[in-house]
Amino acid sequence: MKLWLRRTHLLLTLISGLFLICLSVTGAILIYAKDIQRLINPALWTVEPKAAVLAYPELINTIRLHTQQDLRLLMPEQNREYAWQIQLTDKQYASVNPYTGEILLTYDFYSTLYGFTMSLHRWLLYQDNDGKRPLRNWVSISALIFIINMLIGVYLWIKPKNRLKRLVIKPKAKLRILLYQLHTVLGMYFFLVLILIAFTGMAFNWKDQTKAVLEFTTQNSVESRPKPPILTVPAQANSDNFVLALKNALSAFPQSDLFRIYFPKLASEPLALRVKNPGESHAYSWVWANQYTGQVLQTYDASKANLTTQAWNFKYKFHIGDFAGSLVQLLWLLIALLPLFFTLSGLYFWYKRHYR
Repeated sequence: MKLWLRRTHLLLTLISGLFLICLSVTGAILIYAKDIQRLINPALWTVEPKAAVLAYPELINTIRLHTQQDLRLLMPEQNREYAWQIQLTDKQYASVNPYTGEILLTYDFYSTLYGFTMSLHRWLLYQDNDGKRPLRNWVSISALIFIINMLIGVYLWIKPKNRLKRLVIKPKAKLRILLYQLHTVLGMYFFLVLILIAFTGMAFNWKDQTKAVLEFTTQNSVESRPKPPILTVPAQANSDNFVLALKNALSAFPQSDLFRIYFPKLASEPLALRVKNPGESHAYSWVWANQYTGQVLQTYDASKANLTTQAWNFKYKFHIGDFAGSLVQLLWLLIALLPLFFTLSGLYFWYKRHYR
């Protein structure tokens, strides 16, 4: 039984090892990718703070004037030194100074360090002519194989006697023994965190399946976000009402932090604001407003959702380690590199065992 499990452990590593190495390295880079961009090109991604940013209507009109395009997405930053990001109707992005409306950079999202690394991490860069990303499934399969392999590793540690004595690292031991000790000890110390990181990564692709696992585990349901209302388009639109709609939408949750503004793509779509309310781990609350009348049509306060929904909404922040300060984020960087270490050290053990 033990020999069979060891061979299965190795086989699964051989099947998924290359992809796990890719996921490990890109996952580690993504934790600090935006910070690296700001460090390398501060003039493109950072700004000098002033007394106040431009009012949203003035900022939007200034951007339209500079780009000669409408906006599709506006992403404010809570840090006053960070440039804001926008998406334009031609699907290009721009980095904007929120204090002046100056366009610092126009770019393709996936040409940036963050965008390129994210696309490599989540769908291995490949996108077919229909815009589909079929390799996302293989990324999820690799994460699932990693979870299975971690469980096999835990069983191999539990089965023999004196298991606690094997949770010791002897720095002066020979290289092979030291690597084996690190392989075992780090795997046991971080197996639960690694399994949850892999599971939350799968949740970005296999949403229904992972949501079903969470609902079964908690014996409760994840609440669905309300669908945006459909507008009746008037014969004539008053642009002043758009300003009023934005003002009213921003006032719907006075204590919230604005995360994104989604501008209507179709005439029948409302203006949508995604905000983070107190008590939320990430921005999952919404406000929809009618840009033709200025009225707020609907709101959704995710901070009042049940615990199962809160756990589901926590998956993104947990996956990237952005939930308890810089020390946890640094720890997540080291944890993200563990699959790389496990894969390489496992292959090293196999090589030394067969080619001494």
